[in-house]
Amino acid sequence: MSESIEVDLNRLPRHVAIIMDGNGRWAQKKRKPRLFGHKAGATSVQEIVEVSGELGIEFLTLYAFSSENWRRPEQEVSGLMSILKHYLESELPKMQKNGIRLVSIGDQTRLPDAVRKSLQSVIKATENNRKLTLNLALSYGGRDEIVRAVKKISQRCVSGDLDVQSLCDDDISQSLDTCGMPDPDLLIRTGGEARLSNFLLWQLSYAEIYFTGVMWPDFRKDVYLNAIADFQQRQRRFGKTGEQVIKE
Repeated sequence: MSESIEVDLNRLPRHVAIIMDGNGRWAQKKRKPRLFGHKAGATSVQEIVEVSGELGIEFLTLYAFSSENWRRPEQEVSGLMSILKHYLESELPKMQKNGIRLVSIGDQTRLPDAVRKSLQSVIKATENNRKLTLNLALSYGGRDEIVRAVKKISQRCVSGDLDVQSLCDDDISQSLDTCGMPDPDLLIRTGGEARLSNFLLWQLSYAEIYFTGVMWPDFRKDVYLNAIADFQQRQRRFGKTGEQVIKE
């Protein structure tokens, strides 16, 4: 634990979500190919996953590849898929050792067969681990997720399993890819941009948001602890007044 940054281990966010942005721009500033940045970013993933487990954070969701990222040049997409496959296979022993359970959200049907098989294999191998749930958002888009949830709910209404008049927030939450996970308490976006980029649009409704100009390959333990310390200074009111929260 960093000596210069104080984090209250009794007030940790239960679920942290991260938009890992800036790999390509980081590489370009170094006059390197964009894939050089993505490979460097994989090292940040390793460190942040490790630190999350050490702290006792229960859920960590990483925006690894969006549904819109398929529009990128074929060479970059292919390189990203190769990096992902290598990460899954090389990190499995560490996940088992550290009690990390891997899950994934998004449209897995669009992933290359070899990547999808590696992903499903690691998910199956780690399904009984309980220390930290690592959730990879792959081929994921928030609007696409909501459309799929609406289709599920519509089918339930048509079949008579659900009365449309009784439809509530929980029915929608349980139809999303993140069913069974708590909503994120803290969203971190690296790379200097300040937008959600179609990420967890339903789930982030009450998340605290932390934007940083640090590019993802440079996002390491101290920067992460700073984000958590900042989160712990905020008062989460959920529509109530500050006075009401203090009295609770």
